[in-house]
Amino acid sequence: MALTPYPASDFPEIPTAIVTGAASERGIGRATANRLARDGWAVAVLDLDEAASAAVAEEITREHGTPALGLGVDIADEQAVVDAVARIDAELPQLVGVVNNAGISSPTPFTEVSTEEWKRLFDVNVHGTFFVTREAVKVFRRHSLGRIVNVSSASAERGGGVYGRAAYSGSKAALLGMAKTWARELGEYGITANSVAPGSIDTDIMGGRLSDERKEFLLQELPVGRVGTVEDVAGGIAYLLGRDGGYLTGVTLDINGGSHIH
Repeated sequence: MALTPYPASDFPEIPTAIVTGAASERGIGRATANRLARDGWAVAVLDLDEAASAAVAEEITREHGTPALGLGVDIADEQAVVDAVARIDAELPQLVGVVNNAGISSPTPFTEVSTEEWKRLFDVNVHGTFFVTREAVKVFRRHSLGRIVNVSSASAERGGGVYGRAAYSGSKAALLGMAKTWARELGEYGITANSVAPGSIDTDIMGGRLSDERKEFLLQELPVGRVGTVEDVAGGIAYLLGRDGGYLTGVTLDINGGSHIH
């Protein structure tokens, strides 16, 4: 018989979320980690840079008073992910959420992209997401409660045209399909799976701070009249992960200022 998902009131007092790729100073992951901590979550920060991850964890505890753990992990390394999630499960409160944010981009046109570059994008963006989620789901099933959020991109829905080309857009499109499948397969264990698809967001992945000229170009297709911020995306992720998001699964939340409406 299928298990019944936990109602919102049965969330642990302090839930833990894993946020991958959360050490970048101006990234969505770091903003999400801080937003979740502000909402009372303990946070596990996973990033390639161990020192930077530890610094973000210290910042979270100092500013929000919640437990945090920063680990240096290449999510494309299966064993490193297994070890990291085991440590998170042992050292932090009950693991409830995972935000698959870590990823690399590629502006290389399809006819010019190398096999090496193509494989590297899928190793990180797709296989890394698989490794992290698989280990997290083992914990979620034990408690009959879990929230998964994949950070995809409007590029995956539009077929590029934001920043990334074929390799990036293809890998991000895979995340949408994975989340929808997890929603169907894991629902009976009290687990939801959703995605966010950010559009034009002012982050380091777009090559540094946006110039005024670049912003002016982007504003031409944005009905809301401004370029998005990392906090805009973090707010959407926090909702999907939180107590009020339990009846949403298989959803893609478009956080794009209206650049892609469908």
